[in-house]
Amino acid sequence: MAEKLALSAHQRQRLRIWIRYTGGSVVAAAVSEVAFLTAYGLGAVPIVASVLAFVSGAVPNYLLNRYWAWQRRGRADRTRETLPYIAIIVVTALVAIGMTTLADIWVREHIDSHSWRTLLVGAAYIGTYGVMFVLKFVLFDRLIFGGRAAGTPATTSRA
Repeated sequence: MAEKLALSAHQRQRLRIWIRYTGGSVVAAAVSEVAFLTAYGLGAVPIVASVLAFVSGAVPNYLLNRYWAWQRRGRADRTRETLPYIAIIVVTALVAIGMTTLADIWVREHIDSHSWRTLLVGAAYIGTYGVMFVLKFVLFDRLIFGGRAAGTPATTSRA
């Protein structure tokens, strides 16, 4: 029975990547959410608050994913890593902008308290990233940080 529960070396490596990705995502999400709540709470419209939050979380997210979760070193290949990464996170940001804008419209019509509106629109913002969490992992792993270079985690470009 214990033999069936034991993970292979490959499965242990995948689990370590997943755990590091999750940790990095939590850090980036926290930074992003604080930025969103601060900007929106101070009166910024959802698009401005979402963009500020996106930018504040995107940098730690990239660094934690590349260097810590997937342990990629060396210079990033723009075509195979940087541009696809940017495309994925920009789509995520656009979805978050759409969801926070819709949430803002709804809360303004139904809730008088600015504090509650801020919390609910903030929940829509973080909820969007929560929904995108697994999809982004698969895309990062299959298209960007894993894939063809997965066997050589010490480098990303050929010298």
